[in-house]
Amino acid sequence: MRIGLIGTGRIGSFHAAALSRHPDVTSLVIADADPERATALAARTGATEVPSADDVFATGVDAVVITAATSAHAELIGRAARAGLPVFCEKPIALDLPGTLAALAEVEAAGTVLQLGFQRRFDAGYTAAREAVRAGRLGRLHTVRAITSDPAPPPAAYLPLSGGLYRDCLVHDFDILRWVTGREVTVVYATGSDAGPAMFRDAGDVDTAAAILTLDDGTLATATATRCNGAGYDVRMELAGERDQLAVGMDERTPLTSVEPAGPPAPVKPWPGFLERFAPAYEAELAAFVEVVRGERVNPCDGREALHALRIAEACELSRRERRPVRMAEIRELYGD
Repeated sequence: MRIGLIGTGRIGSFHAAALSRHPDVTSLVIADADPERATALAARTGATEVPSADDVFATGVDAVVITAATSAHAELIGRAARAGLPVFCEKPIALDLPGTLAALAEVEAAGTVLQLGFQRRFDAGYTAAREAVRAGRLGRLHTVRAITSDPAPPPAAYLPLSGGLYRDCLVHDFDILRWVTGREVTVVYATGSDAGPAMFRDAGDVDTAAAILTLDDGTLATATATRCNGAGYDVRMELAGERDQLAVGMDERTPLTSVEPAGPPAPVKPWPGFLERFAPAYEAELAAFVEVVRGERVNPCDGREALHALRIAEACELSRRERRPVRMAEIRELYGD
């Protein structure tokens, strides 16, 4: 199988290395707006470097992996759809719902495959939590708590391009909440704080956010995120039911210290970031994409799944701005399906 990869930044480099090791990927063609970066990656992975995305499409690839700048995602997805090529794309499809819906329309009109990069669906802990919930081991689920905390803020130049904390970061929690519970969000109430570094205020963003989400069966969920968690990278989910409760992401590297005399020991060195924490999951989602391209499995995370998560993020952003609860039906009324 010949795969084209467009974008050789941090996540693109990781994906290129994973694809180069896959036994069913016979050749990898890469391109980036930064030729030096692409050249260095090609040397490390044995990939073939080409000057541009145009050249990737011209080489006769069987599928495309998109890890370019977010602003390029929708256009590249549409181009691949028109070429009849399956696509794996890092989230988001686009930074807004109209752009997302337009790209999805192209994919659906072409009848091609679009798999989105929500890697937590391939993490062993989240998978075990999903199985426990679906098997009824917790009884009636009443509370879910999702946490995503970055150890340090991203570069200031990234913030205006990111879509904001809800769309860029918490969208992973919104997706995994749906995937683990099998329920839909009906109402959100969200708030945020920009009391940290001034660059967040300058970008109109927040460095810390919290959302209360009501699911369609009455389960209550909270989702919190921050860019300023000095203790380290921390991604967790807690699920509580009438019979039992469990946690995802609680291990010796969780940057959480108990002050109880008989509490657990202090954590060892925490994960430095998302690539290290979710490395096996990233590998697994790409392996799944290869199987999808070969016709061996159903798409595990299609574009409509990403649309659901982005709608929740949009509702949270509207709630934060207007300081009120927002029904998910409002978002559909505003932007359509």
